[in-house]
Formats: sequence, structure tokens, C-alpha cells
Amino acid sequence: MPVVQFQHLPVPCILLDAAGNFLAANFLAQEHLNVSEKRLLGQPLSNYIAPKSEVDDMLAQSLDGMIVTSDSFYTVTGHKPYLLHSSRQDDGNISVVLTAEGNRLEAEEESRRYEVAETVARIALERAHEIKNPLAALRGATQLLSEQVYGDDFEIVKHMLSEIDRIKERVDSFLQVGPRANVAMHPVNIHALIDNVCKANAKVKVQRSFDPGIPDIIVHETRLRQALENLWQNAIEADSDLIVWETRIEHGVTLLGNKGSVLSIKITSNGHEIPKNIRSKLFEPYVTGKDRGNGLGLSVVQQVAHEHGGKIKVSSEVLRTTFTMYLPLNIEKYSAKVIGQG
Repeated sequence: MPVVQFQHLPVPCILLDAAGNFLAANFLAQEHLNVSEKRLLGQPLSNYIAPKSEVDDMLAQSLDGMIVTSDSFYTVTGHKPYLLHSSRQDDGNISVVLTAEGNRLEAEEESRRYEVAETVARIALERAHEIKNPLAALRGATQLLSEQVYGDDFEIVKHMLSEIDRIKERVDSFLQVGPRANVAMHPVNIHALIDNVCKANAKVKVQRSFDPGIPDIIVHETRLRQALENLWQNAIEADSDLIVWETRIEHGVTLLGNKGSVLSIKITSNGHEIPKNIRSKLFEPYVTGKDRGNGLGLSVVQQVAHEHGGKIKVSSEVLRTTFTMYLPLNIEKYSAKVIGQG
């Protein structure tokens, strides 16, 4: 593998000789071990990853041609737990991929959330469609009735229309949670989209920290706008008076089906802290820590992130809550599609 390609792999990766000494370490591996490649070269892996007996067993099995995966390792400095995958290369050297245990648990939780969200979204979509058609017929009949009654009877029918519209609004919110298939994508300037979402509010100060080097991203504009509006509204409803938007290109973030760089969109507010007892289920439908709202806004955000091959995370403490949406940068994929259509 070319040196440049190896260095920019989206996972921490190291290359060892048959004796278990460092031949190379990519940027992420250096970051995880907190040691430069220059200092690592020629040093045994067991100087940085323990226990030594487990490291020696892993290397011996790899040299015998086995692909080894084990979660019994930790860093010598800091004792951070790691999952290691090792295998012998054609030239006799050994490649090792490091996965922080926290990252693995996060990936498992993300997968669980994805499955729950997909199941609930599908049920919501089915039920919403079952209700929508008869509800439209009921409204039409009630509207017709309103043209034929007067006085108190008219007020009663008017109230019926109002209630039917309220139910329709709830049904429409179910449809927003439902999964979208083959959504049409096109290039969008993410910073312009964020600016359009930030509605004027005299009580809120808005700060922006945008990376000017971010290219247009390939997204479903309406759906992404909806997700960003939900995040914005969530911050407003938390009684925030300061909201900060940030955009960055990040490396080493794991997304399903994506091995390249990703765009991170962060919105940080100084409103109320999210209660600890609901954080793990915050993106599931009908989960909310607010007195008002139906608990669907953040589940829509998660659904939109999944539609784009991304994910959403949250961290919250007193006077600081941050939602981060990660989206793949599919510039090459889009360019190839456009060329192919030409």
C-alpha cells in the first residue's frame, strides 16, 4: 500500500516486522498511542500495548497465518482498553488495527439505535397511511356539513374541523419519521443552509465557526433543512440565549459504509441540561425532557442522518449541550454520477 494512503487510513493501523517491532504507524495510530512514528520505529509493540504475554500470543498466531481479534489489550500508558485485529501480510510483516473499546461500544449502541429507529419509523409510516385516507374523507364530509348548518351547530362543526386538522398534523409528523427511499440528492452549501435555518430571535445570540474549505455536500436539501431546523428549535426551547454552529471536516469517524472524510455539523447551546435518565434514548420517538412537544423532532433528525449514511451524537452538561451530526462527503460519488449521466 502506498505510504500516503496508509497514513490516511480512517482507522488506527500499525505495521510490525516478524519480531513485533514497529515498521510504520499511521496518523491515527500515533494519535491513539500519543507517540510520534519517529519514536515508535524499531520499538516492540509490547512497549505500548499490554499485557505482553497476550501481545506475544497474538503475534505468534498471526505469523502462523491466523487472523486474530482480541479485546484483552490496553495501553501501557493510561490503561485504555483496546480491541486489536492482526494478520500476516504477503511480505511476512504483520498489520494491526486498533479499535478503542469505547468506540466499539459506541458503534454497538449506534447499531441498536438504528434498528429501533427503523422499526418504529416503519410502523409509524404504515399507521399514518392507514389513517390519512379516511381522515381526509372525514374532513371533506365535515367541511360539507359546515356549509349546511348555522348558529350553535356551526360552532360544533367548526370545532370538529379544528380537531380533525390537529389529528392530521399529528399524522403528518408520523410521516416525517418514516424512512425515505431513493431521496433525490444534489449539491448544497451547508453554511447557506444553516444561515437560512437561523430565524431571527432577539433573545438569542448566534455565533458561527465555519470551515471555509468545506465544499458543497450531496444531500436531500429539504430533509436536511428539516433536521437542522429541529436542532435549532430544540436549542431555542431549552431556553438558550447563546447558540453556536460549527462545521469541520473530520477524519477517523466511523460511519456505516463510509471510509473517507466526514463533515461534522455541531450546534451548541447554553440552555437546560438534558436529563441523564433519557439521554441514551433521546433519539427514539416520543422521548422528550420538555413540557411541550411530541418527542418526534430528534427522532426525525436521526432518521435524516441515517438516510444520508451519517449519524447524530449528543453530549450535555450544565449550560452546554452539543448535538453533532456526521455526514459522509460524497463528492467523488456525485461527480462520477453526473459524468455518467452526461
